[in-house]
Amino acid sequence: MGLRMRVYDREHIGAALRRFKKLIERSGLKRELRSREYYEKPCEARRRKEAQRVRAIRKAALAPKR
Repeated sequence: MGLRMRVYDREHIGAALRRFKKLIERSGLKRELRSREYYEKPCEARRRKEAQRVRAIRKAALAPKR
């Protein structure tokens, strides 16, 4: 996955860094790097995904109906 960001002439370095951080966050790269930081056994990954699915179902059930 290739990300590109152009730094414009006379752009403050702080502004460019802020734009870069937002780009990384929106692309999901930061989340992926954190998930790959430590090895997760396949059974643990399945258990985590199932728990996440159950939480999402419960949250949707508790949400007020409009």
